[in-house]
Amino acid sequence: MKNTLLLAVISVLLLAGCTKMNQNTAQWRGVNRDGIYQESGLLKAWPAEGPKLLWETEVIGHGYGSPVVLGNTLYVNGEVDSISHLFAFDLNGKLQWKTPNGREFFGDGFSAGFPGSRSTPTVYNGLVYVCSGLGRIACIDAKTGKEVWSKQMVADFGGALNYFGYCESLLADGNYVYCYPGGQESNVVCLDRLTGNVVWTSKALSQNAAFCSPMMITLPERKLFVTNSKDHMFALDAKDGKLLWSVKEDSLKFDDEYCNTPIYSDGYIYSISGVEKGTGTLKLKLSSDGTSVQEVWENGDMKNIMGGFVLIDNKLYATSRDKRLKCIDTAIGAVVDSVKNISGALIYADNQFYCYGDNGNMNLIGLNGSKLELISKFKVEKGTKEHLAHPVINKGVLYIRHGKALMAYQIK
Repeated sequence: MKNTLLLAVISVLLLAGCTKMNQNTAQWRGVNRDGIYQESGLLKAWPAEGPKLLWETEVIGHGYGSPVVLGNTLYVNGEVDSISHLFAFDLNGKLQWKTPNGREFFGDGFSAGFPGSRSTPTVYNGLVYVCSGLGRIACIDAKTGKEVWSKQMVADFGGALNYFGYCESLLADGNYVYCYPGGQESNVVCLDRLTGNVVWTSKALSQNAAFCSPMMITLPERKLFVTNSKDHMFALDAKDGKLLWSVKEDSLKFDDEYCNTPIYSDGYIYSISGVEKGTGTLKLKLSSDGTSVQEVWENGDMKNIMGGFVLIDNKLYATSRDKRLKCIDTAIGAVVDSVKNISGALIYADNQFYCYGDNGNMNLIGLNGSKLELISKFKVEKGTKEHLAHPVINKGVLYIRHGKALMAYQIK
């Protein structure tokens, strides 16, 4: 009886700790980096012209990174006059402050056609962690916009700048923040998140970083930092940076193009890459202690470069190269449903999918069991350059970033 009571108390404390962390965290693709937003009561259909536009702004400059919302503040990265900035807005679209973060990425040759910010801010317990396309990391006070500390991934850690710049949305966990400079020696680096001091460096695979934002897996025995290099998915022990395992992904066409954050659920890891030949979608079984993985299946029919994917009730959803939104049954690794003429960045809330297409269409897709149905769509006309930023939902508002434009739509 005493043991049962003790376990119950511990469970409540652990649940309270998780809830507190979630309330103080906002990051890439939602609080768990899995594209799922915990919302309810959202509209089940939209007018032909789209939901009500609450506000818009074009002061954020060039960029492809998504915003995040925590409390009554929205944060987003952008480039103005060649300088990277973190912008903070209230939820009525009024600019509260902006803080510079060094020169922004402009590229060379083909990559020069994609200037501006690449990553999404990470807000964690009162501090915001940002990374410019040139690899300047800054820790910024979430209320005042004052810079607390900064590091340069190339100059300080011998990092290797990718052809399209650094795109990582930084991962903060506990007392630490992690970054992937891509150098031969300091390949992955763990920093004290309050001071910026180096906790450990890891050679990992000594490969360039991909365009992937990492995720953390918490097991009873250890925590795993999991991300993609230019042609491997790999895991490090988050305590000391020790390489635990790696899996070669054979879809490589150009260096560093693995963009999708892996997803972990119930002992399995899922990954999606996107070029014409190669693995596509992959399911791995993670050992109970996190030190090894074993392939369960792969599916070359679902391939996605940068639109993200969502796992709901043992079904995996993503848009694919053939411009279809597909559903894979993870038990068998086969596509069991699809909707045509859908491509782009995918998120999920309130039993519905929201897909911001690379053609500018914002699509609302209903989910009935595992069956998909396109319900509504509207065209995002405002903004500049490609439609690549992932949409965000917070408190019944849908946020869409299209280059210089940031828009807030009422969907509740």
